[in-house]
This record gives sequence, structure tokens and C-alpha cells, in this order.
Amino acid sequence: MADVQGSYDPLFAAVPTTLAGLLDDGDAGGSVAVFVDGEPVVDVWGGYADSGRGTTWQRDTITGTWSVTKTMTALCTLLLADRGQLDLAAPVARYWPEFAAAGKDKVLVRHLLAHTAGLPDWDGPVEDLYDWQAATTRLAAQPPQWEAGSAAGYHSLTQGFLVGEVIRRVTGRYVGEFFAAELAGPLGADFHLGLPAGHDHRVARSVPPPGRDEDYTSSAGGDAPAVPGTPIRVRDGNSTAWRRAQIPAASGFGNARSVALVQSVLAGEGTVRGRRLLSAAGARRAREEQFSGLDRRLGRPTRWGLGYGLFGAAYGWGGWGGSIVMIEPDARMVVAYVTSQMREPGDDSRGLELVMSAYDGLAGLRA
Repeated sequence: MADVQGSYDPLFAAVPTTLAGLLDDGDAGGSVAVFVDGEPVVDVWGGYADSGRGTTWQRDTITGTWSVTKTMTALCTLLLADRGQLDLAAPVARYWPEFAAAGKDKVLVRHLLAHTAGLPDWDGPVEDLYDWQAATTRLAAQPPQWEAGSAAGYHSLTQGFLVGEVIRRVTGRYVGEFFAAELAGPLGADFHLGLPAGHDHRVARSVPPPGRDEDYTSSAGGDAPAVPGTPIRVRDGNSTAWRRAQIPAASGFGNARSVALVQSVLAGEGTVRGRRLLSAAGARRAREEQFSGLDRRLGRPTRWGLGYGLFGAAYGWGGWGGSIVMIEPDARMVVAYVTSQMREPGDDSRGLELVMSAYDGLAGLRA
């Protein structure tokens, strides 16, 4: 069995065992964390931080989390709303006047968070993703593809710029700076939006699925419908430009420990380790259903809250390649899995397997 490092409560032994099984099945490397009441009951990692399998995955190894990043950006908006600085039911144009162009004056902030704004597709060059002004100017000029709130279509790349520009207009800070100062910094969480060069040596590059190379794109494989717009390659996500940029829907870097710690703000109804960052009511807003039905881009029935996918009583989201975070509010539990190893979208149940193994431990904890 693959060697897994770290620590865990014996009640949650199924979690590291599951991770070891994934490594035995060929995964390069990854980390898993389970937090209950803001404290780790599982914090483990294993495998390798490079595709050549010459560098061991370490406690402080970080990697791109792709769309798990969206949960960090969403949490920033919930924080601002809780402070009374941002009205989620207000038109986006109240904070970003240029956004009203092309018939978008009725798009609300909550529509951005729930993927119902009608701007799901990034159709600009990849290089514009690294230029905040170019990206947000392009999106502000676009007409919506449907009436805001009437349908949902996963805003894979665009959501981060849309929500992020609202945050910038309200606070005067880019998302990465706001997140670092108000969430990651106070919690001591090793998660970054806009990664400084000093951390590059800790980064595990994304590894394409077996049989694929770095030209593998985000619209490739599986049963998901083809995604309109500019395809993003693994090569793009592994570039220095991607690491330095703030792409608040997809370019966050961290490990499972950092993801679980930050999202414990919601699991603890606003409080983590005695530090209150949100009111209980403000934390519960993440679960307010905004849409339920067929998502036009994902091609499957989906329930959207305020920045999070809803799954029964639990909520969270996953990223391209396999990383995931799931919040179980009734148990005050967060499960996070962060991996550099990609698999084909239609053949990847790793996140679900790890979440279910954490529930096994939770049953023992409650007994």
C-alpha cells in the first residue's frame, strides 16, 4: 500500500486508507483533510509532487485547485454582505456602472454567485485572463445569453472576474489581496490567489490524465457537453503567468488543510478556533437556494446556492481534475481533497469516495 504521511483520528482511518488506494491506482499525489469544529481529525498527504515521480509530496506542497477556488471567492462576498458593505440582491451596476451595458442592468449580484447571470463563456484569448482590466472590460461589454435568473449555466472562468470586480469596486482591493487580509491571514491558511514567486518551489504541477499531455483541455473527455468559448489547457494552468494572475474562479493554489480550514468558517457558523469572522446568519446564507434545474453548461440537474453547489444538506464544489471541498453543516465538518493528478471527467469518483469515507468516521464520532 502507498505510504501516506500526516495524522488522523483512528475513527477516520478510512480516509487515509482511501487516499492510499488512489495512489496505488496510479495517482501522482495529493492531500486530504477533514476538519470538525475547526480542528483537523484528518490531515494526510502522499505520493509525488511531479509527473516524473522524483519529488515526494510534502506537508507544505501546494497545487492548483481549479474551481475549488470559487468557494474562496464566494466566501469573500458573504463576508462583505455580512458586514453590510455589499447587497447581494442589488444590481451589479450599483457597484460597477459599466456592467449595465448591453442589457445587463437587471443582473443582480446573487445572479453572479449562482451562475444565472447569462455570461457563462470566456471567448477572449487566454492571455487576457492574466490582465484584470482586459478581462473585466470584455465581460462588462457582453450581452447576456439569457434573462438573469431564468436559467443557470456554469460560469467556469467568468464568474471569478464578475464577482471579483464587484469585490474590487466595493473594497478597492483585488480578490487575492482581500482574501489574504480578511480570511487566509487571520486563519493562517496556506491558500493563495495570485501566487508570489517565492512559493513556486512548493507547487505540484497539474498532471494530465493517463494517455494525455499538457494540451489536454477543460472541455475534453467524459459525458459533459462541449463548452463554448476558449478552451483552457493543462499547459496554461501550469504556466508562471497563471500562477501570478488572479483568476478568482480557477487559479487558487493551496492544499487540503488550507481549503478545509478556510471553509470551516461556514461549517462553524462563522467561527473558527474562537475567532468569529461571520455571523451565524451570514454563514448560513451560502445555503440559500438560488436555482434548481438543468444547468446549461454542465448538462445535468444542479442546485446552486450563493457561490456553492447544494447537495442535500451539504454544500461545496469541485475543481477540474478532481479537487473538492464539501461542507456538512449539521456535523460542523469540512472534507477537502486537493490533488495534482487529473482524471477524465466521466471517470472520476475520487472526491466522492473520500467524502463518504469521512462520513464513516463521523458516524463513529457521534456514537
